[in-house]
Amino acid sequence: MAVKRPNDRLGRSLRDLRISVTDRCNFRCRYCMPIEEFGPDHEFVPRDELLSFEEIVRLVTLSVPLGVGKIRLTGGEPLMRRGIEDLVAMLAAVDGVEDLAMTTNGVLLAHRAEELALAGLSRVTVSLDALDPERFARMNGVGAKVERVLAGVESARAFGLPVKVNAVVQRGVNEEEILPLARWAKEQQVDLRYIEYMDVGETNGWEMSQVVGGREILQKLAEEFSLEPVDPAYRGEVAKRWRHADGSSEIGVITSVTQPFCGDCHRARISAEGKMFTCLFAGEGHDLRGLLRGEADDDLIAGAIAGIWGHRDDRYSELRGKVVQPKAEMSYLGG
Repeated sequence: MAVKRPNDRLGRSLRDLRISVTDRCNFRCRYCMPIEEFGPDHEFVPRDELLSFEEIVRLVTLSVPLGVGKIRLTGGEPLMRRGIEDLVAMLAAVDGVEDLAMTTNGVLLAHRAEELALAGLSRVTVSLDALDPERFARMNGVGAKVERVLAGVESARAFGLPVKVNAVVQRGVNEEEILPLARWAKEQQVDLRYIEYMDVGETNGWEMSQVVGGREILQKLAEEFSLEPVDPAYRGEVAKRWRHADGSSEIGVITSVTQPFCGDCHRARISAEGKMFTCLFAGEGHDLRGLLRGEADDDLIAGAIAGIWGHRDDRYSELRGKVVQPKAEMSYLGG
């Protein structure tokens, strides 16, 4: 029996599925995995509790008839999952997957870009919060070199993978990188997205005073660049976009703090151990791994996914400051 496409309690459909393939990462960025909390003794999800590639593919295959067309692989750092290219190939073969993307810190990308492109990855998003080597090394928490990330971007483009760069801007940390990043992206003709620093998880010590709002970012950009607004490519697009007047590339701003967009959120997230989260700021997920590893048939699992989405009424960013709730770490459920 086919399961009907669900809408949540606010009338939002399910279109995007973000899948964390591991909660491990080779960076310790303070806004995501501060080393004080994620040190050498931190216990990550045991490997046998991670969803297998076959289980991930089954979830995606059952989600497509429910409306999902966009899949994004996240982490932790997804390139730390052994054989990730095989998973990409398996997902690229699923009928109805229209867009298959990955978010990565890029430090391993130079050596994996060709395999990812050949496997069928549609595009890649690279997190890059600073170009200054010293600032970048401080921000990633492990002294990683920015040159390795830039080499990853170059390699991805060389093998035909469209690249977008995300930069989280935090006051007192890297707001001085706004213009250098924009100059580099324009020169390289790479689309760039600035993201407001968010209160994801419980360990990053977030304060509103640390947020550099989208309006301030745009004012800074206007000092040097001539930008033209771009219409949304689809309903629910999270970035507000502008194009350089010479058509070289685009700049976007994701304003989840100062201008929330919960009303058009169509994303669900699957954690590395198979829990479904209906909001980036949710505290609890819904176990799907138990169904996958039990005797549940496809209709039962699809019905569970539809039911979880149908009961959804999340709009945390619109209520920020009015509600207090525990939140799962971004490294656990994917950004």
